[in-house]
Amino acid sequence: MFFNLPTLLTWARILAIPLIVGVFYLQSLSAAEQNLVATAMFIVFALTDWADGYLARKLNQTSAFGAFLDPVADKFLVCASLLVLVHMGRADVFAALIIIGREIAISSLREWMAIIGATKSVAVHMIGKLKTMVQMIAIPFLLFDGRLLGLIDTRVWGTWLLWLSAILTVWSMVYYLQKALPEIRARSR
Repeated sequence: MFFNLPTLLTWARILAIPLIVGVFYLQSLSAAEQNLVATAMFIVFALTDWADGYLARKLNQTSAFGAFLDPVADKFLVCASLLVLVHMGRADVFAALIIIGREIAISSLREWMAIIGATKSVAVHMIGKLKTMVQMIAIPFLLFDGRLLGLIDTRVWGTWLLWLSAILTVWSMVYYLQKALPEIRARSR
């Protein structure tokens, strides 16, 4: 099911990446307009993560391909946005490296666990969902880079939330590694 509605929404997240990056190269927009457009696009495309899962279940259009593509699209969107933010000096490179490194490590761990038939030991946990939620708030705050409603300094809040996300990232990675450790030990004998 490469092209049902839920999968098309997932593809939209991947296709959004060059659009979000490209906004910052549009000289016809002021910096504030670039920030606003990129923020709005990120939020809209991030919401497709919820929508594609909901629709897949509601329309009974779940598929193995969709289950594979959904987390890949999320990781692409987050990692590309973090790279843009680092490039623009709005995100600390170490926080971005922690988050991106964890994504690579846990994706690799999940792939290996699938090969050995132990995917349940690294199933998505609440800590991973919390990490994702904090990232999905931090990134648009940092993309916006201004005062929200005249009150909230989004760069300050986004920076704190990104570092909180990095801490949750490490915590979730340790959790998944601990869950996988018995399988790893059993396979290395």
